[in-house]
Amino acid sequence: MTDQQTTHFGFQTIREDEKAGMVHGVFTRVASRYDLMNDLMSGGVHRIWKDAMMDWLAPRPHQRLLDVAGGTGDIAFRFLKRAPGASAVVLDMTESMLVEGRKRADAERMADSLEWVVGDAMALPFEDNSFDVATNAFGTRNVTRIQDWLNEAYRVLRPGGRLMVLEFSQLPNSAMQWAYDRYSFNVIPVMGQIVANDRDSYQYLVESIRKFPDQDSFADMIRQAGFEQVKYRNLSMGIAALHSGWKI
Repeated sequence: MTDQQTTHFGFQTIREDEKAGMVHGVFTRVASRYDLMNDLMSGGVHRIWKDAMMDWLAPRPHQRLLDVAGGTGDIAFRFLKRAPGASAVVLDMTESMLVEGRKRADAERMADSLEWVVGDAMALPFEDNSFDVATNAFGTRNVTRIQDWLNEAYRVLRPGGRLMVLEFSQLPNSAMQWAYDRYSFNVIPVMGQIVANDRDSYQYLVESIRKFPDQDSFADMIRQAGFEQVKYRNLSMGIAALHSGWKI
């Protein structure tokens, strides 16, 4: 197999054509406990990070949002609450995640403004220049070819549109990174076993965090897709980072 035909699934090297199915399996298994596990793993801090994402994004009335790998709707709900008359499309490759999202009370209240679509981040089923904003929260590291997803985000955004990605990242201090890794690898898989009866899926998720590009490398990928004014902000000292870019 050549390098172009392989990718990573956590710390495993696999064929590119295997990854989507394996990721789909992970999120199908954890869907019913996904939101609960997010709260437990982060101590609820993921909610603060997502609110920080909205603060920087500053949604405006009547904008159209595409949230890629939007899962159970966290980002779309926040966006619609801040933007009167806006609409949102939540796209995810795993239908069971979207099913869980539709069960949430916000989904029912916002039904007229929300659309749920099963689809692939690397081949978005939308026309060029269709959205004002494209977002992704904690899903980019699960995409087989990240550059393809960023290129697609650029394609479907209108001129003047904005991309914002929230993803786990790297701490700038090696001692802090070591301590965070110890927590991630020793606590989270065990928590996954206890709460979701699924250690392996959460082992993959913590491994995928360590395989994701650092802040500057990911910013370069966003620029490569065509975005300008690319910037990032560290959250919780770099445990997560927000990346922003504009289609100009």
